[in-house]
Amino acid sequence: MTTDILLAAGKKSAEVTDWSGRIGWLVGLALFVVLVYWLMREGWKWRGTLQGDLPELPGAPEEPGPVRLSMSGRYHGSTTAGQWLDRIVARGLGTRSRAELTLTDAGLDVVRPGATDFFVPADRLRGARLDKGIAGKVLTEGGLLVVTWEHGGKLLDSGFRSDRAAEHNDWVETLNHMIDTMEGAR
Repeated sequence: MTTDILLAAGKKSAEVTDWSGRIGWLVGLALFVVLVYWLMREGWKWRGTLQGDLPELPGAPEEPGPVRLSMSGRYHGSTTAGQWLDRIVARGLGTRSRAELTLTDAGLDVVRPGATDFFVPADRLRGARLDKGIAGKVLTEGGLLVVTWEHGGKLLDSGFRSDRAAEHNDWVETLNHMIDTMEGAR
């Protein structure tokens, strides 16, 4: 009988959930997430301010000439040439988007629905290569078409990914041949 009393004394009811403590933690976590988002946004705006000396992006000419190549795909952003993590955000160059690329004798026309279109005159193109990454996007080796161009006295790398990755090699060959031909004519 004494063992039954000891067993009964050892049993306890389940603990009651402390809802005020849980709600406090959830509110604290939500405030932390909002703070981190706000800091990221301020950092993006600060980077744009630092790059404010970048001039307006050129628009496409009315008569660009015959189309050499065209491609649809994604624009993944622009960086300082050779520094694949130094993203350029000024003038809308940091905004990822769908893109339609058209290469003509006049240059490279980049049409981006929902973002700022831009045009790279042929005499500002400096090179093209296949790479695996650009700020914020890493792919398999050779999965990204990177075009190097000059704008406002700075060399920039812009990353594109075609809907059909097999097109990348044609773009690299054609762009580099076009650049070499123009440099030979100077």
